[in-house]
Amino acid sequence: MSAKKNSTRGKEKSSKNKLPDDVPQFFRLNVEVGDLDVAAAFYSNILGVQGRKQPGHRCYFQCGPVTLQVLDVSSNRQPHPAAKALYFTVRNLETAFDRARALDCLSREDVHDAPGGGIVVRPWGERSFYAEDPWSNPLCFVEEGTVYAG
Repeated sequence: MSAKKNSTRGKEKSSKNKLPDDVPQFFRLNVEVGDLDVAAAFYSNILGVQGRKQPGHRCYFQCGPVTLQVLDVSSNRQPHPAAKALYFTVRNLETAFDRARALDCLSREDVHDAPGGGIVVRPWGERSFYAEDPWSNPLCFVEEGTVYAG
């Protein structure tokens, strides 16, 4: 009997450290806007990728494994800005910065006593800059290889 208890105990320990079989995968993020055509052009320019218009007043932008869904809610109400910044990694931060500067959407706020709209190495080690879309959705672009994972 003691051998049986020990083998069961070992299985319990290993299952505690194992991830569940069906871990939820984050696949889409919704951003509300007030004009789909303007938003599609803005996001195509700042992301450097073309969006795919979808039924229901929306446009999809494939951003790695997560799809950014830009949704025009203007027929029902005012858009509600995202609560926190949307974070994107990019290989060439200067190119992304140039696109944001051309769109005149760089953040005018400070982030930890440094200009949010400037390319800065943040106290947590990320090299980044912040921007805003025309509906006040905050965006952050982080140089690949400097992402802080906690």
